[in-house]
Amino acid sequence: MPLEIERKFLVTGDGWRAQAHKRIAMRHGYLTELNAPASVRVRVEGDIGKLNVKQAVVGMSRAEYEYTIPAADAEEMIATLCRGLILKTRHYVDHAGHLWEVDEFEGDNAGLVVAEIELSSETEAFDTPAWIGAEVTSERRYYNNALASHPYASWQR
Repeated sequence: MPLEIERKFLVTGDGWRAQAHKRIAMRHGYLTELNAPASVRVRVEGDIGKLNVKQAVVGMSRAEYEYTIPAADAEEMIATLCRGLILKTRHYVDHAGHLWEVDEFEGDNAGLVVAEIELSSETEAFDTPAWIGAEVTSERRYYNNALASHPYASWQR
């Protein structure tokens, strides 16, 4: 079973921007309801379509399956079948031997910037860049699936 091991953090400031070596616009929605045992996501990354099935658990490790699909099919599914719409730009930042993915959200989630790092084990050590803030790996509301139903703009802050 493919396993994703990922930690998620809030981002502070803009120090990461100058380090980003690649950026991709993304839009996606979900074919499943928020509290289903798995999330099924349809995404367009630039001009590539993706179908993703991920175990719906909160935490560092979860089963994940991802498949490339025609971008036109992904666009049609997002427009006609999906709930929620996530708009973001993903920025790729290399730091101390690890790749950080910094998601800068738009639309109803504008103002939220989250960084993720994928690891080979839950105990793998990594260096934290200066622009990394609080860890939110265990907070469901920061997961894209939750943001599709309860966007950042609606949060009480």
